[in-house]
Amino acid sequence: MINHAREANFDGLVGPTHNYAGLSWGNVASKSNVSALSNPKEAALQGLAKMKQLADRGYVQGVLPPHERPHLPTLRALGFSGNDADVLAQVLKKSPELLAAVSSAAAMWTANAATVSPSADTRDRRVHFTPANLGAKFHRSIEHVVTGRALKAIFSDESHFSHHPALPAVSHFGDEGAANHTRLCSDYGAPGVELFVYGQRALNDKAKAPKRFPARQTFEASHAIARLHNLRDEGVVFAQQNPAAIDAGVFHNDVIAVGNGNTLFYHEMAFLNENSTLNDIRERLTGCELHAVRVSGSEVPLADAVSSYLFNSQLLNTDNGMLLAVPGECREVASVSQYLDKLVASGGPITAVEVFDVKQSMRNGGGPACLRLRVVLNDEERAAMHQGVILTNVLYERLTHWVEAHYRDRLSQQDLADPMLLQEVQKALDELTGILSLGSIYDFQRG
Repeated sequence: MINHAREANFDGLVGPTHNYAGLSWGNVASKSNVSALSNPKEAALQGLAKMKQLADRGYVQGVLPPHERPHLPTLRALGFSGNDADVLAQVLKKSPELLAAVSSAAAMWTANAATVSPSADTRDRRVHFTPANLGAKFHRSIEHVVTGRALKAIFSDESHFSHHPALPAVSHFGDEGAANHTRLCSDYGAPGVELFVYGQRALNDKAKAPKRFPARQTFEASHAIARLHNLRDEGVVFAQQNPAAIDAGVFHNDVIAVGNGNTLFYHEMAFLNENSTLNDIRERLTGCELHAVRVSGSEVPLADAVSSYLFNSQLLNTDNGMLLAVPGECREVASVSQYLDKLVASGGPITAVEVFDVKQSMRNGGGPACLRLRVVLNDEERAAMHQGVILTNVLYERLTHWVEAHYRDRLSQQDLADPMLLQEVQKALDELTGILSLGSIYDFQRG
């Protein structure tokens, strides 16, 4: 018997230190906007507007809090001392790049927050969570501790939810979370196929790997997550991302493929072994046929797919087929816009396209799919989770007022050393944990 289940999307609130430091080598958008002035207030309001649009359409929409930034505990662990103002002044003088790293608001891209396996797929019938170690980038490698605390605060009932620590923080087990993981199924409450996409085999020197940009997700990490989550062997597929795509700026698989239900929407350059990957999914997918929507390079050149973030879109169920929620940039790139019109008219599973304005996020290298963590929950699990993070009209209004009260509308790299900014952030986050009823999840709250 299938327990009725729905997919909830948990979007990350953009943090008060949202800035353009160009920290992500291999992310073309991130590097192209380095040192530009950012607008944290606009970015947070854009993210909230996206959440509200989806909540108004009946989707289960949750909120994940931003992280404390600049992260003073990291700076102190690296040898900087004195009061907070002294630490910020020292690091600005001696290592401004380090200050930018510990000030990054990249935790807003919650597709990287964790890998989540629904109870329908796991042997113990619990929802499993593993925060991503994000070891490929220092500025993201410091996220998993607070991410784990937030997830445990929201999903605390151990009879329904199982939490694992992040994998060892070494390159062999580089884990980027759900950005390299998707689930295909006949019904959210039925056993599905979890597709893990990796960039390289860290323990196999002879395996194919990208030459220009690093592969962030390893084969070894993907297998470890599957073991930790107690997944059935017949419900898992491991596929290698095409190294040529990584070298073209496809740093995560969700920049070149997205799946939902029995539909996989992908570019022809997504997988190293396209046919065997699709065959493996078809063999394991029960109760339905796989709809593989393949986009060729002649229709959308890979460079256009990357610049528009066509595949970093949300694929959502509606009463009349699937909705593709795309960033506005998809309508600014001619080949992509023309393809989307043809896609909707094709009579396939994707029947509608809707544009979302997330320009502040896009300039730093993250589209609609980067901003959300997907969590499939049945009725009992939804009732057991903490309800204070589910977006309602009342919570939306409170969060909008909170952003208006606490966020700056202009932020430069020099501003990151302003002691007043740190005080503003801590005051804002302390108030936010009260609004969301999450308890003390931040280091500054825990003494």
